[in-house]
Amino acid sequence: MEDQDYYLQEIINRDHYYSFPDPDEEFSPFTEQPREEKMTPLAETEEPPRSRPDKKELKTKKANKKEKSSLETPSAKNGNKKGEKIKKNNERNPDGDSERRSTHEDIRESCPPLGLETLKITDFQLHASTVKRYGLGAHRARLNIQTECPLEENDESCSSTHIEATNPSVNENDFYDGAWCAGRNDPYQWIEVDARRLTKFTGVITQGRNSLWLSDWVTSYKVMVSNDSHAWITVKNGSGDMIFEGNSEKEIPVLNELPVPLVARYIRINPRTWYEEGSICMRLEILGYPNNYYHRRNEMTTTDNLDFKHHNYKEMRQDDDDDDDDDDDDVFISCSLAKRLSFGKLPVLLFCSYNTFEHELMKVVNEMCPNITRIYNIGKSHQGLKLYAVEISDNPGEHEVGEPEFRYMAGAHGNEVLGRELLLLLMQFMCQEYLAGNSRIIRLVEDTRIHLLPSINPDGYEKAYEVGSELGGWSLGRWTQDGIDINNNFPDLNTLLWEAEDRRKVQRKVPNHHIPIPEWYLSENATVAVETRAVIAWMEKNPFVLGGNLQGGELVVAYPYDMVRSTWKTQEHTPTPDDHVFRWLAYSYASTHRLMTDARRRVCINDFSYLHTNCFELSIYVGCDKYPHESELPEEWENNRESLIVFMEQVHRGIKGMVRDLHGKGIPNAIITVEGVNHDIRTANDGDYWRLLNPGEYVVTAKAEGYTAATKNCAVGYDMGATQCDFTISKTNLARIKEIMEKFGKQPISLSLRRYRQQGRQRRQQYRLLSRV
Repeated sequence: MEDQDYYLQEIINRDHYYSFPDPDEEFSPFTEQPREEKMTPLAETEEPPRSRPDKKELKTKKANKKEKSSLETPSAKNGNKKGEKIKKNNERNPDGDSERRSTHEDIRESCPPLGLETLKITDFQLHASTVKRYGLGAHRARLNIQTECPLEENDESCSSTHIEATNPSVNENDFYDGAWCAGRNDPYQWIEVDARRLTKFTGVITQGRNSLWLSDWVTSYKVMVSNDSHAWITVKNGSGDMIFEGNSEKEIPVLNELPVPLVARYIRINPRTWYEEGSICMRLEILGYPNNYYHRRNEMTTTDNLDFKHHNYKEMRQDDDDDDDDDDDDVFISCSLAKRLSFGKLPVLLFCSYNTFEHELMKVVNEMCPNITRIYNIGKSHQGLKLYAVEISDNPGEHEVGEPEFRYMAGAHGNEVLGRELLLLLMQFMCQEYLAGNSRIIRLVEDTRIHLLPSINPDGYEKAYEVGSELGGWSLGRWTQDGIDINNNFPDLNTLLWEAEDRRKVQRKVPNHHIPIPEWYLSENATVAVETRAVIAWMEKNPFVLGGNLQGGELVVAYPYDMVRSTWKTQEHTPTPDDHVFRWLAYSYASTHRLMTDARRRVCINDFSYLHTNCFELSIYVGCDKYPHESELPEEWENNRESLIVFMEQVHRGIKGMVRDLHGKGIPNAIITVEGVNHDIRTANDGDYWRLLNPGEYVVTAKAEGYTAATKNCAVGYDMGATQCDFTISKTNLARIKEIMEKFGKQPISLSLRRYRQQGRQRRQQYRLLSRV
């Protein structure tokens, strides 16, 4: 009965989208196309079902590059075999790394994904023969999809508490399982993708089912194409049907390129064999692009003249060990980058390679905009790669009094590449627009000190980059070289604060801001990544006011608190004292994003930044696909460009000012308190401060050790620009007496009353003894 309901649903959905190809989409005599043939029932031609293929069925997969018809084609190229071949060649070839990169680059260049992982392919475009239940339906057959998570929640929570409930016996009605699974295990099952237009299909990537307990994957399959979803043509290997080798485990993606691109509207995957102790379950991505120029021309694009490529990190110039700030040597960049970023005559030597490396790109931008950019590094990774950052300011290298500091960072998970590329694009864009006289960008650069840290975890990125955008899976490169998740590697300051608030009678008082890091965390034996220590030192060194941590895997903005206050609960609303401000900041990014509409609480690094420094930090998940194909970077840039700029502008909301003494000298480390908000901030070394607030009237107090507190009313308007709210505070009488006594070398009189009384008792006892004598 379940199968009948599913078939009925499939017919209803397909009726809505069923149509013959558009008149504009006529076949070209120069492109491969399937011939409409009468399909022979599978039962008459296929062998009985079996769980493993025999040796005759699994043909060799070496591809013949000669032009042949689309139906009589050589065997497929398989990603696993290709990797083994490259590995063997590298042992003989000292330049094997570049050869391997070239191979993957060719694949990425010629085989863009259709969009199952990025949701460009909707649920209505996915159909299957049968399903086990709705939670294992065709809509779950997306590459890298995770168990138990809605598409908008595919992040860390999926790999921790949520993934523990993957046992079907516990969650039989679960809507969010980790693959498409057929209702029966036989060779007559299939899953189908409707591209809705004539498409040149070039390859298929498959995974097994994401599950903590079960082992389900397909070990071999056939590929069929059609123009009307009724007459299907199977990819041939000579005179027989071609069998593509599938997966050998459930998580590592396997690429099979079609011997010759096939032009059709529909593509169908027909599993032939599967893991003998499991079931038919698949996640997949289809590689291909619209065959008609009209459709490709109307895809989302951008007018920004930027370098839309994935930029390698590891391979730097030979003189990379020189001082980054004083290196005036010629810059080696790729030919394409020189053409795209040519504003004028620059001392550039063209090095015509495919990759444009991150540090070199930074140097090029620094050469173009030397007056507003500076390159520096905050430390090194576990493997010794420098963590490079770019500063953008009208006075780079200096903290200007009264000017707030902003930071973007990305790549804490090395395989979440989109955030990294967006920051590199933002760096180029701001340089270009500044030179072009864009008043908005000029104002932002002149009034803000901006820091961009594109790659916190370069070691993990190197691993992901080696296999490319579609073949890394969900976790390859996520952790540091020593296996640490940087996002969850920061000290827990929430518990210290909440325990102190719950035990108000305890003598030891914990402040509501700038909570010190526990001593155990600072020890050498603590499990702390070197990258984490570098980021913490960077946070402490610079007076950041606002920050964004760009991540991937979903489309959402997350803000603190991440931790729940009740130890017996896994989910609980735990707002910060500045919850209303965080909501506004999250909304400012999400509302200006082309696709994002969700803003929610989550993520640990935000909590640490909020409790240990002045910086309000949010985690911005910029896309469902952690490592999008290069062809998708222009669209992703358009999706995020305005949001990136608007979020930076929010650093100028609230109040700002100086805290000075009577002589006009700035007072560092003074505490700024807002009445009704149980979270304070402190002034920087020069006595300047910035306090993010929503529009309204506030009672603000400035106080410092040894000074009399001062209070005033400060109003925050709706217009962009922080309200100036300065304080002049005088020293207390006790502080003045201390200064006078210390100046003349006398002991300060600021003894505690207890100690003063004790000394008096000692003198009286001595007097009594003397009087008796």
